[in-house]
Amino acid sequence: MAEQKKQSVLFQHGTLSLLVPGLFEGTMTVGELLQHGNYGIGTVQDFNGELVVLDGHAYQVVESGAVNELSAEQSVPFATVHFDDPLEQVELSNLNKGEVERYLLQNYPYRNVFFAVKITGEFAHMHTRVVEEQQKPYPSLTEATKTQPKFNQDNIHGTLIGYYAPELFQGVAVSGYHVHFLSDDHKTIGGHILDYRLQKGQVAIQPFATLEQHFPLDNHDFLHENFNYDGMSQSINQAEK
Repeated sequence: MAEQKKQSVLFQHGTLSLLVPGLFEGTMTVGELLQHGNYGIGTVQDFNGELVVLDGHAYQVVESGAVNELSAEQSVPFATVHFDDPLEQVELSNLNKGEVERYLLQNYPYRNVFFAVKITGEFAHMHTRVVEEQQKPYPSLTEATKTQPKFNQDNIHGTLIGYYAPELFQGVAVSGYHVHFLSDDHKTIGGHILDYRLQKGQVAIQPFATLEQHFPLDNHDFLHENFNYDGMSQSINQAEK
């Protein structure tokens, strides 16, 4: 029973909205994060690249396109993880990003809950971007994402991992889909997905009964930030979608 409960929990450290004013300081170690899940996404200390968690390993895709495996001591300001245990699986082929996303919402009753999406297989095309490392004093999310290196790769095997969040939770997360990618060789291409065409792959989804939201209570900047919620949703969409 305890194991089943753990598999139905989505764990999130920080919120997407804390990135909007530029709170990029790492507030949870990778080692602690991995105690709460073996798959997931996020970003890294100083907004330094895209976090991709696969099979219990945390990978950082940096602005050059290089991929590093993070040590337990490195930290994250924002990340979402879960223990992989798909409830639904289907093989799909020859579909683009929008078509896959619509298929899942049309064929499974999870529009009003968080669910994980994992696709393993061959992608005819993958288009990603990576946020650039920032220095203190940190800029806002809008400023930090004005320049984002983009990458393209055809005929690549790899894993897409990420989440769907209901519109109600915009700000806690990105409403709709938020997905990252890493090639099987952990070096050819990775990052935040802008678009793709799936040649053939196994598509798995995992809905969650519980969202465990963790806040960085020991971080002075977060506790004292006077968040301006006007325009926050627009800033998130501009940066993340």
